Amino acid sequence: MSPLLITGLIVAGIALLIAIAYINNLVENSKLEKARQRADLSDRLRRCADLSETLPGQLMTPALKLLLSRLELQFAERLLPLDKGNATLKTRIDALNGLLAQGESIPVRNAPQTVAAEASAKEIRFQLEGLHGLVVRSAQENLLPANDAKHWVKEIRQMLVRTNVELFGNVGKQALQQNQPRQARLAFERGVQYLRKQNDPGTYKAQLQQFEQLLARANALVLETAKPTDDEPTELTEGLKSLEDEDDWKKKNIYD
Repeated sequence: MSPLLITGLIVAGIALLIAIAYINNLVENSKLEKARQRADLSDRLRRCADLSETLPGQLMTPALKLLLSRLELQFAERLLPLDKGNATLKTRIDALNGLLAQGESIPVRNAPQTVAAEASAKEIRFQLEGLHGLVVRSAQENLLPANDAKHWVKEIRQMLVRTNVELFGNVGKQALQQNQPRQARLAFERGVQYLRKQNDPGTYKAQLQQFEQLLARANALVLETAKPTDDEPTELTEGLKSLEDEDDWKKKNIYD
């Protein structure tokens, strides 16, 4: 066998090994990418379903239920080719198509939740943040028209305001019932300040007037009681202040 032929065979062998390694790398990368997509779509699908079922009834509407069902269906349909043997997923797709076919008559069975403690308000705020994230990302991926996304971003902001206003009002009214006018005054003051900070205060004019009336009532009761101590209820103060703050996500533009 000539040296030239031997050299050619060696070069061919090396090229074959490189080609095999390259192909194996492509296959492995493809598997990893599909696994990443499955995990991402499964997570988004799960979050849609959780929000649709657990968001408080006072915030859930047929239109919002339809939005979440539509997004969940899109995620499920994108996931199915990556998980073809998933019978549960196929059943869920059929169920979602059935729900969407009902339009505005889609059933809304979410139970209302009373927001009377910081913990419950934080949980709802976390849910709204998750909803905001789903809407913004869906718009970025052209799964949701830009105008629809802008509408829902505005709706989510209003739901956040309603949640915080409900908290301030309930905390204040409970304090009045428990003959704690100073704590009630604190809650109503926070409510007034919070509503006055909104970009569209006219939308909340009625709520602001109600809080101002409640604040005046609490002030009158404070004057009727003994001189207040210097110590305000620290836990209540910090809790209300934490919910008064606006998160960055609330102000995020869907075009960022």
